Amino acid sequence: MKGQDNIIVGLDIGTTKICAVVGEVNPSDINIIGIGTHPSIGLRKGVVVNIEATVDSIKRAVEEAELMAGCEISSVYAGIAGGHITGFNSHGIIAIKGHEVTQHDVDRVIEAARAVAIPMDRELIHVLPQEYIVDEQAGINNPIGMAGVRLEAKIHIVTGAVTSAHNIVKCANRAGLDVCDIVLESLASGDAVLTEEEKELGTALIDMGGGTSDLAIFSGKNIHHTFVLSLGGYNLTNDIAIGLRAPLAEAEKIKIKYGTALAAKIKGNENIEVPGMGGRPPRKLPRQILGEIMEPRVEEIFALIRRELYRAGVENLIPSGIVITGGSALLDGITDVAESVFHLPARLGQPRGISGLVDVVNNPMYATGVGLLLYGAKNHNPQKFRIRDANIFARLVARMKKWFREII
Repeated sequence: MKGQDNIIVGLDIGTTKICAVVGEVNPSDINIIGIGTHPSIGLRKGVVVNIEATVDSIKRAVEEAELMAGCEISSVYAGIAGGHITGFNSHGIIAIKGHEVTQHDVDRVIEAARAVAIPMDRELIHVLPQEYIVDEQAGINNPIGMAGVRLEAKIHIVTGAVTSAHNIVKCANRAGLDVCDIVLESLASGDAVLTEEEKELGTALIDMGGGTSDLAIFSGKNIHHTFVLSLGGYNLTNDIAIGLRAPLAEAEKIKIKYGTALAAKIKGNENIEVPGMGGRPPRKLPRQILGEIMEPRVEEIFALIRRELYRAGVENLIPSGIVITGGSALLDGITDVAESVFHLPARLGQPRGISGLVDVVNNPMYATGVGLLLYGAKNHNPQKFRIRDANIFARLVARMKKWFREII
């Protein structure tokens, strides 16, 4: 058994698969020592719909990872996605005490920026600082030690449905795991696949999973916009099943083996065999039909994401282009379709900045799992995740205690 102190585990609870990635944190990098995956049958569009099935899948994925890593897994960093996720920007201003910015001032301005009305049915997942402004001097990443009289902060707030966050924690707990933190999956994937130059210049990361396609806009090394579209690889599989009149399981196999997002790349004489339903004999069909079914759906997903870029006014923040990752990014010709829709360069995002089992995880489908690992190493939190305080009174008492401590 390995020592537990420097072991961190990322748990990607996805619509198609559940993936546990185990890493050993070294001073220089993170060494991947174990990975476990299991098909996920208890989620729809990134949201838990069957607790028992999800718990069973988590247990199996974690057992496989434990066996490979040779260690016992007790706590994880869990990913969250789904159409219930919303992100918005906020702004806070305070007067600087003592004319020099301290950590206390930074904490106060973040508190002022996050003091927005969040409905009781929503859980705060992330508060992500974008930039600080000291006396109208913008573009500051770390203002501590700077002289000034006024400090402003621009932040990005990510919230999700309390019930969805609660169900993820509940599933992990019932599988015998503590949850150190819940992390937005597109944020984690960005840590895994983007270079520092891409984050600085401005990039749109599209994490295409089975049930959702997650968008994250990075610029100036910070996140500026997040969006979750409830369309993904499952919709492609469903289209194939309906279009070719094939069972869903066979449609998934056909998608993986023969699928392409560009019908023009298919040669005219290529055929595929489609199994019949209800004991009917299999049929041979031109592969061109498959391309004609899949290409419009992929174009639709990218067109909806492009519409969101314009709606949020962030289309000019991504000069370095598009990075596509996630399991559905493995579809042949997907970067070509992205380039034609967005009119920007596009590339496939694979995990980087790791060592160990690199040949195993060097695949877009493991980007979120590796990203959760990297997030955990950067923001190690020994406390266990706690769902929002039961009522307003408890939160009020906690804040008053904090005020009294500051006064004393």
